[in-house]
Amino acid sequence: MDVQAILSAATGGHGAVNPWAAIAYLVSGILFILALRGLSSPATAQSGNRFGMIGMTIAVVTTLLTHAPGTNTSAAHDGWAFTLDTIGLIEILAAIGIGAVIGIVMARRIAMTAMPQLVAAFHSLVGLAAVAVAAAAYLNPGAFGIADAAGQIHTVSRIEMGLGIAIGAITFSGSVIAFLKLNGNMSGAPIMLPGRHVINLGTLAAIIGLTAYFTQDQSPWVFWTITGLSFAIGFLLIIPIGGADMPVVVSMLNSYSGWAAAAMGFTLGNTAMIITGALVGSSGAILSYIMCRAMNRSFISVIAGGFGADAEAGAGGGAKEQRPWKPGSADDAAFLMSQAENVIIVPGYGMAVAQAQHALREMADQLKKEGVNVKYAIHPVAGRMPGHMNVLLAEANVPYDEVFELEDINGEFAQADVAFVIGANDVTNPAAKTDKSSPIYGMPILDVANAKTVLFVKRSMGGVGYAGVDNDVFYMDQTMMLLGDAKKMADDIVKALSGSGH
Repeated sequence: MDVQAILSAATGGHGAVNPWAAIAYLVSGILFILALRGLSSPATAQSGNRFGMIGMTIAVVTTLLTHAPGTNTSAAHDGWAFTLDTIGLIEILAAIGIGAVIGIVMARRIAMTAMPQLVAAFHSLVGLAAVAVAAAAYLNPGAFGIADAAGQIHTVSRIEMGLGIAIGAITFSGSVIAFLKLNGNMSGAPIMLPGRHVINLGTLAAIIGLTAYFTQDQSPWVFWTITGLSFAIGFLLIIPIGGADMPVVVSMLNSYSGWAAAAMGFTLGNTAMIITGALVGSSGAILSYIMCRAMNRSFISVIAGGFGADAEAGAGGGAKEQRPWKPGSADDAAFLMSQAENVIIVPGYGMAVAQAQHALREMADQLKKEGVNVKYAIHPVAGRMPGHMNVLLAEANVPYDEVFELEDINGEFAQADVAFVIGANDVTNPAAKTDKSSPIYGMPILDVANAKTVLFVKRSMGGVGYAGVDNDVFYMDQTMMLLGDAKKMADDIVKALSGSGH
């Protein structure tokens, strides 16, 4: 079996330019752009996914056909040539088949509520793949056409390789921590290490310095030290970030994975990897910026420690004082909403945890039968990944024209008879506007407090949001607290609305 052929076939290699391959890669790149455009809206997400699948299929098939059994392609570097034998092709197709089976099984079994941690897990695999490719290129540079006759790796390739393995390792380890936090295996509260800023800056400086030194000395200790430090800084950067900042973390890691792939694409001379990586990296960076703007926070402040940077606040303690609040029941909520003209529903992470999206849609359908005008208000950082609430509502077949973003619906709360908040906390907390000492101060919020009546579904009064601060909305005169599991509460309201309740 020709190992060089396998590596080059898997990555595209530095083979001679094939005009048909270049055209195919260009087509796949256009399809990737169309995929991103489609994924920007739930209404076009399915077509966007199809474009992405077709584009990736074209890219993979082109790579395989370019290095088909029996062909001989001269490398662009040092006259090196290779052939892909039949055994190598079988191994590649077997690997693709195994990956496809795993992907299909996961896609069919995964709950929509678990999508954030699944996305984090996928990001970790992309980062690990970049590390594996960089390590393979370092250990056998001749197979990738990036070394001279003396076996010295080209300077440009060393830069690309150093960047690729550093970004890939950070993406992998950071995504592992994000997965553990999102999946509940690790506390969502920030974990503050003593002197973390000094440690992080020192580690980052060492990585940058060693990457620069790697251009002059390709000794194994340099390469593997960069790798080890990069894995470490990924852990160190994400551990102090609290659950409230997870949407930014997910989009940031998505961006990192793209840049890692692009860096490896340059090393391997693979146009498809460069295009795909650049698209993912840039779109993830833009999304991270949008998420930070939605919280009125700088990207650096998120990375530096996230919400709840104060260990006491981040610990998610209870309310700071006992204050009177008004309890309510499903029957009360059903009566109030059935008498309303306009109801705005505000879903949050609590809805996702309880998997209440289907019951919520049934409740809205019942209200619409009563002649009530129903709309959904979505905060950009509600949930644990960008668009989390949009995905869950789309899964429950909520009409897209009933779902509105913060800037489009915030002014309507003053005219709403009822604001029905189900599992959201920080994104509705007026402290973001009034309390300069609050960790969420300055973050734009959904103005549910302006509604005539607020129905707030919450598991108990003992807990607070991921930002670790109490919500004044709980104690307003027009607020009725509906305590209990969000799905059961929505089901009970549906029964009350249909006349079969208590």
